[in-house]
Amino acid sequence: MGCAMPSSRLRTKVVLKRGREKPVLNRHPWIFSGAIKNIEGECADGDIVTVVDSRGNFLAQGYLNRRSQITVRLLSWIEEEIIDRGFFRHRLERAIATRRPLQEDPATNAYRLVNAESDFLPGLVVDRYNEYLVIQFLTLGIEGWKGEIVSLLGELLPSRGIYERSDVEVRGKEGLPPATGLLAGQERPALVHIIENGHRFIVDIKQGQKTGFYLDQRENRQKLAKYCRDKTVLNCFAYTGAFAVYAAEAGAKKVVNVESSADALQSAQRNMALNGFDRRDDEYVEGDVFQVLRQYRDKGRNFDLIVLDPPKFAYSRSQVQSACRGYKDINLLAMQMLRPGGILFTFSCSGLISPDLFQKVVFGASVDAGRNVQIIEKLTQGFDHPILLSFPESEYLKGFICRVW
Repeated sequence: MGCAMPSSRLRTKVVLKRGREKPVLNRHPWIFSGAIKNIEGECADGDIVTVVDSRGNFLAQGYLNRRSQITVRLLSWIEEEIIDRGFFRHRLERAIATRRPLQEDPATNAYRLVNAESDFLPGLVVDRYNEYLVIQFLTLGIEGWKGEIVSLLGELLPSRGIYERSDVEVRGKEGLPPATGLLAGQERPALVHIIENGHRFIVDIKQGQKTGFYLDQRENRQKLAKYCRDKTVLNCFAYTGAFAVYAAEAGAKKVVNVESSADALQSAQRNMALNGFDRRDDEYVEGDVFQVLRQYRDKGRNFDLIVLDPPKFAYSRSQVQSACRGYKDINLLAMQMLRPGGILFTFSCSGLISPDLFQKVVFGASVDAGRNVQIIEKLTQGFDHPILLSFPESEYLKGFICRVW
């Protein structure tokens, strides 16, 4: 890290255009290319730079990547702070300490330890799965510190192995290829067994979605349980059946799981058996959720509770409009199939869809469905996925518990 110097005055300077310093002063961690006037000095992409306003006044420090639209990701707003191993150790220690309630909970051994910008470590995600850590290095700047971070995690969080899952689209925008594999410790077993709120799951940390499991839904799954007793549940985008397991434990009469991946559905069945359930009336339906819901509606099938937990629909601002149409479509179909007084758990994990916009989309679906809908509770990501006030983009998961009449 050639530009990680003790004095920011010696570093390459990124000079902002006049009037473009406000987001930095408000501690937003991203600087887009359009806000930059010029770059003074020589520094490789990935190195630490000093950010100054148009008059040369210090604003912040961060790492540079001229290949990315997000040209600087900020690390510190203190001029003399040194970005070195000690800096990253302190940030990791602080993030880990805030998860202590989960670390001390014998009923849960899978959760997020570092949540990128929201834990003041842009581009870094660290998840714990029982005795293993799974890491994503999402940006060029954090990639350059990979060796130090893996070493520090080995000191701070002894584990059987540290596995990398940096196989995500954002790395391409950073000029990085996908990367996966063992970084430290023992080779991971074929599958990792975890516990979440006392429920048992098998997680494939090598090929599963995200880092293997949707850890951000832990608290929402728990909330689902109180609505399930003696109910018929439709679990859409079921993945490996986590919501279904909670519903079964809570006494659901029947759970219908719809998922496009046959492998995920097999895992869902294994997870149900792992928790001691032999539920022969449950269904595991492989297919496109949109098509299956239309078939169910046209056949007149009805449910007491429906879960809509789709994957990300909007990856760019140009996709927001089509994403909203998709969200409206599935919510409309769900409302048409819910019995009067039925419960809808509906989510969006698209960061570009704000909670307000998502509520408007669900409202539009209720109008088209001709149903009266009450929001019982607003939902968000678990506390191990904190939302940084200066970084509204970090509030990506939003949802509603609705009663549909």
